[in-house]
Amino acid sequence: CELRSPRLEARSRQIETTIMTKLDFSAINKSTAKSFNEQRNLIKKIGKGETVLCATCRLPLTLSVSSQGEPGVSCEKGCTCIALELEA
Repeated sequence: CELRSPRLEARSRQIETTIMTKLDFSAINKSTAKSFNEQRNLIKKIGKGETVLCATCRLPLTLSVSSQGEPGVSCEKGCTCIALELEA
């Protein structure tokens, strides 16, 4: 039978909770996947010629894919800015 002090047991529980928290990325992964899919669908709509408005300023979003400047999706005010990586 081991004897443990209450402080040691509390610290042990704290460490276990910290380890479990650090290893559970499911909520972050779901949020990231949702955001990625929303941005992908927005880019698809703009690429098809549909008008999509910025959620903040309600100005139209534009898609830039030129080799000059930064490729991506943005509004005039800069509220929305989605950078794209283009392959050559």
